[in-house]
Amino acid sequence: MNTNDPKTSYTYKDAGVDIDAGNDLVKAIKPAAASTRRRGCNADLGGFGALFDLKAAGYKDPILVSGTDGVGTKLKIAIEAGKHDTVGIDLVAMCVNDLIVQGAEPLFFLDYFATGRLSVTAGKAIIEGIAEGCRQAGAALIGGETAEMPGMYADGDYDLAGFAVGAVERDRLLTGATIAPGDVVLGLASSGLHSNGFSLVRRLVQDSGLTYQDPCPYDNSINFAQALLTPTRIYVKSCLANLQQGILKGLSHITGGGFVENIPRVLPDHVAVKVEAGSWTLPPIFDWLRTTGNIAPQEMAKTFNCGIGMIAVVAEKDVEKAMALFQEHGEIVSRIGKVIERQANDPATVVIGQAGDWGYEQPWTAVSAGKK
Repeated sequence: MNTNDPKTSYTYKDAGVDIDAGNDLVKAIKPAAASTRRRGCNADLGGFGALFDLKAAGYKDPILVSGTDGVGTKLKIAIEAGKHDTVGIDLVAMCVNDLIVQGAEPLFFLDYFATGRLSVTAGKAIIEGIAEGCRQAGAALIGGETAEMPGMYADGDYDLAGFAVGAVERDRLLTGATIAPGDVVLGLASSGLHSNGFSLVRRLVQDSGLTYQDPCPYDNSINFAQALLTPTRIYVKSCLANLQQGILKGLSHITGGGFVENIPRVLPDHVAVKVEAGSWTLPPIFDWLRTTGNIAPQEMAKTFNCGIGMIAVVAEKDVEKAMALFQEHGEIVSRIGKVIERQANDPATVVIGQAGDWGYEQPWTAVSAGKK
C-alpha cells in the first residue's frame, strides 16, 4: 500500500486488527459459555456488561469475594507446543481456588484474552478450556474481552487474565480465626505443577537439552509438553462439601510461594503449622525438577506445590469425616501435619524432612520467613 498517496483508504484490518475474526470467535464460543449457565445469570455474551442476581442464586446476607490471576509463563509452553485446550482450565482454577479458601462459592467468571493476531481456532480452544474450568467450579462464564494487539504481542503469542466473583453468607466466612494448637492439617493432592514456578521449569528444560516434543523423562507414554501442561486441579466442589458441614477451620491454596508462604496467610498469630514431608510421596515431575536443578529443600518448598495443591485445617475430632468427604469428591487426601503453638518471631510454617524424604539424603527443614 502506498502511504504517500492521499487517496489511499486505510482500514483497521490493514493495521493488523480483524474485527470480523473477533466476531467469528464470539459466535464460536457461545455454546461453551451457555454450557456454564447457573442460577443467577444466563451467561449470554455480547452486551456491554454482565448481570448476576444474588437473590436468584439463593443468598440472603452475602459477602462478595473477588479474585484475579493469570496462567503465567506456562502459556509459553502451550504456545510452543501448539496445545491450547487446557490453559483455560488453569486460568479458572487459579482464581476460584483462591475464592474457596475464604468459604466463597464461585458465582461467575470473566476472562481477558490478548493476542498479537487472533486465531479463531486457538481462541476457541482456549475459551472452551475456560468453560470447562467454569463447569468444574460451578461458575458461569458471564463475559470477557478479546484484544487483538499487533505490535504489543508477536503473531501467535497471547496472554490470559481471569476475574472471578464468589459469595458466602456473612456468618459462614472462613477466616482461620478458630485455628488452634492440636488441629490437624490435611493435604489435597495436586494434579502436577499447576500454574506456578514455570519460569524455573522452562529454564531447567532448556538447560537439560530436552524439547517439549521429546518423550516425558518420567512417562514415555506422553511428550514433555503434555506432562507439563496438565491443568491445575479445581478444589471447589470438594471444599464446598466440607464447608457445608461446618468442619473446616481454614483452607490454603498452595500457589506461588509454596508451603512456606501460603499456609501462614490463614493462620492466627499465636499458632504455627508443622508439615511432615514424608507423609506423602513427591510426584515424579517434582523429583525431576529437584534433581535436574539441584534444588535445595527450602527452594522447593517455597516455589512449588510439591504434590499438595490445597491444605485444610480441621479439629482432630473431624479428621475422619473431612477425609471421607474429600475422598467422596475425588480428592486424594493425606494427613500431612499439625497446628502447634507459636512463640514470637518463630516461623509460621516449618516443613520437616527426614533422610529420604523428597529424595534428599540428609534430614532437612524449610521454614517461612519469621513473623508474618
